[in-house]
Amino acid sequence: MDWGIGRYERTALQLLPAAEAVVRHAGLAPGERVLDLGCGTGNAALLAAAQGARVIGIDPAERLLEVARADADERGLDVEFQSGDAAHVPLDDASVDVVLSVFAVIFAPDPRAAAAEMARVLTAGGRILLSAWLPGGAIGEMNGAAGEAVRKALGAPAGPDPFPWHDQAALTDLFRPLGFGVSVQEEQLAFTASSPLDYLEHESREHPLAVAGVGLLDSLGHGDEVRARLLAILEEGNEDPMAFRATSRYIVATARRA
Repeated sequence: MDWGIGRYERTALQLLPAAEAVVRHAGLAPGERVLDLGCGTGNAALLAAAQGARVIGIDPAERLLEVARADADERGLDVEFQSGDAAHVPLDDASVDVVLSVFAVIFAPDPRAAAAEMARVLTAGGRILLSAWLPGGAIGEMNGAAGEAVRKALGAPAGPDPFPWHDQAALTDLFRPLGFGVSVQEEQLAFTASSPLDYLEHESREHPLAVAGVGLLDSLGHGDEVRARLLAILEEGNEDPMAFRATSRYIVATARRA
């Protein structure tokens, strides 16, 4: 998946409150060395740098890194951005004090490899903070329906269930062998637009996953049918009859060495 397609910048702006929550839970101290893993356009990295941390942002999408570098320069923030992914973090062992990942490492194909890499680059007293969506809500239902529509259009078999990054017990099982204990705090984020249709159209044009999926479905002749289904989900879950608002719940998990 190329997260550089579309315009992830708008999605990043929507997710900024979640980045603020993750950074707040991190309790950063000036001078701490921070890795923003899957940094995208740099939301968490820039927030951490503004608090005096020494920050590196890593992401596989070069276009998003260019956006992040430009934003850091405009704000006068000293942040290093470089290419990499969760399974191969290009940093030395015990080189950072904090790892942040805002709705990013949850897409890692190999959760155990990602957890091992985060643990490897952390100092002995380091901590990991990541966010993950909780099941439910109109946005989650829409995304699930869209993914299922793509799978069926391709005639692909159902894959294994994704790793439940939102589940404290699963996270504990993932991180305990690496010497970490896990705590979880629940947060929520409201997605808004002028109408359900406006939200769907913007997502279809701009979110990387949606852009890829819409192009495929249109090419196979399923686009209009799927769009109507997704719009019905958003209309049913709309919390604002005068516009559009859908609240999604998520967790901020903190993993500390036990």
